[in-house]
Amino acid sequence: MNRLAAATSPYLLQHKDNPVDWWEWSAEAFEEARTRDVPVLLSIGYSACHWCHVMAHESFEDEATAAVMNEQFVNIKVDREERPDIDAVYMEATQAMTGHGGWPMTCVLTPDGEPFFTGTYFPNTPRHGSPSFRQLLSAITDAWRERRADVAKVGADVVAHLRSSRSLTGGRPPDVAALDRAMVALSKEFDAVRGGFGGAPKFPPSMVLEWLLRNHARTGDPRALTMLGDTCEAMARGGLYDQLGGGFARYSVDAGWVVPHFEKMLYDNALLLRVYLHWHRQTGSALGRRVALETAGFLLDELRTDEGGFASALDADSEGVEGKFYAWTPAELVGALGPGDGAWAAEVFEVTKGGTFEDGASTLQLLSDPTDQVRFANVRNRLAAARAARVRPARDDKVVTSWNGLAIAALAEAGAVLDEPPYLDAARAAAELIRDLHHDVDGRLLRTSLAGRVGIPLAVLEDHADLAEGYLALHCVTGEAQWLRLAGDLLDQVLTRFGDGRGGFFDTASDAESLVSRPQDSTDNATPSGQSAAAAALLSHSALTGSATHRTAAEAALASSARLAERAPRYAGWLLVAAEALQAGPVEVAIVGSDDDPLRAALHRTALSSAAPGAVMSVGVPDTAGVPLLADRPLLDEGAAAYVCRGFVCRRPVNSPDELAELMLASP
Repeated sequence: MNRLAAATSPYLLQHKDNPVDWWEWSAEAFEEARTRDVPVLLSIGYSACHWCHVMAHESFEDEATAAVMNEQFVNIKVDREERPDIDAVYMEATQAMTGHGGWPMTCVLTPDGEPFFTGTYFPNTPRHGSPSFRQLLSAITDAWRERRADVAKVGADVVAHLRSSRSLTGGRPPDVAALDRAMVALSKEFDAVRGGFGGAPKFPPSMVLEWLLRNHARTGDPRALTMLGDTCEAMARGGLYDQLGGGFARYSVDAGWVVPHFEKMLYDNALLLRVYLHWHRQTGSALGRRVALETAGFLLDELRTDEGGFASALDADSEGVEGKFYAWTPAELVGALGPGDGAWAAEVFEVTKGGTFEDGASTLQLLSDPTDQVRFANVRNRLAAARAARVRPARDDKVVTSWNGLAIAALAEAGAVLDEPPYLDAARAAAELIRDLHHDVDGRLLRTSLAGRVGIPLAVLEDHADLAEGYLALHCVTGEAQWLRLAGDLLDQVLTRFGDGRGGFFDTASDAESLVSRPQDSTDNATPSGQSAAAAALLSHSALTGSATHRTAAEAALASSARLAERAPRYAGWLLVAAEALQAGPVEVAIVGSDDDPLRAALHRTALSSAAPGAVMSVGVPDTAGVPLLADRPLLDEGAAAYVCRGFVCRRPVNSPDELAELMLASP
């Protein structure tokens, strides 16, 4: 019996017809294991994961393997994107036991949830001296039956490790000296030849890039701008970026950004849209503007759902082959464009006879801009049309709260800065969907939905913080008070349900399901950690409302991870983003005037275009209900005015966009 048919996760639905007797994560599944006296086999993955598909095809679709699994285990399938809490606990266990981690993740647990064996992908046949998956299952079964005491001790020891304190407490938030030390540490890891940090595989360092922008705005340090610009250019010109359709793949398997792992995730593209938008805003980069426009277009064209939210991901595979939708051979270019344009396109896009990818195919790169832009636009459009006839990668339509929060923030700002109203409309529609569907009747936030049907899992810390970030950005762009209020509600839940008593935050709420340990990780991974996202959102909210409670909580969260930021800045980029905002104030801008006053609109555009680190703003008529920053802000000479403040202490009002721009970047 397979129990996944009613799931709200596309990943689980991919496994609903497996011969494996899958359960969703539930107390009933563990009780079944206890009753049968068998271990639990926990398989964790996600829908865009290439090796998850491989293991599913090799093992979970195989009748003989499924028979062994069903007889000897209770089998639980988990979507890591739907249950990041479960994933975090058992990923930490896997890394502790094996020294590495990844997906698919395979863990074997006692009926009490204690892991005693962990790993990732296992092949269906013995390879390179390693056993097959079925051989492994047999060995685990023997250990369970014959060496139960040893198994129990391993599980207990692992759980004891998971429950040990992991807090990196610090005395105070990162100050200027600490930020300078973090810059020195980061500079040592910069790849000055190919951009980015470290070696292969190379991931887009979105949060670090955002910090470099803010650091340069504060200090003018040329190192920050060099690392930022070189990395942004290398990523956008390499195979990591979709040169025909826009949007970034998950990571590059090489150090030069040539060959990506082709899945395209909402969170990467939301974060990178904001980075390229801010790069353009701060430096005037034409490449930054183009990539921001194209990435926003990708979000709207490829990931927007019928309900108005944004889907989680596009698969790496199509027709069962990784990258088949995106890669080209010289012959395919000629077939699509004819001999002349095909040969020219091969030169422009670095498509070689030997290929840069697999089977003689190449990813498309654009290492320099062609001089003939008219021809380039024509060729690019024709290639995109030819590619549209290929079998498209599957899409994971699951709407994840936190990732939609990131998309809302990016699209709201892009709509304002680039003067693209459809982007702002899309941000508002996604916010309205989350507001109406993901908040339950008891005021709790839920993590996912699918096709308008909300899932059961409660939201975790990152959901509350990233959605608050999106709501706050939407308020700054639109002036609408409801988004500020909703963000405040979410952050109040962060303070009451997630605090660890030491200034930091757990990743799950105090009344969430109890696992073998309560996850808490302050390091950024593919997205901002819940802790750093909470610190940033709390700081912005305090600047918009004057709430000392929220500011104190933000400072405590920054202090609790300050040592991490200095020692490993690559994994604390968003915390450093918040620390830069704290150093800047952050700047608060109150813009008052009538709704139809063109000067008010001009002042608002100026504020939105400023590179002031972490600047927040409210716009409306004076004393707009529910917007504290606009209270007691009179008009100037009966016309629009802008007040630049820090800690709700304001300088004289101005009615000149140039004066406003200067004041926002002035030293505190």
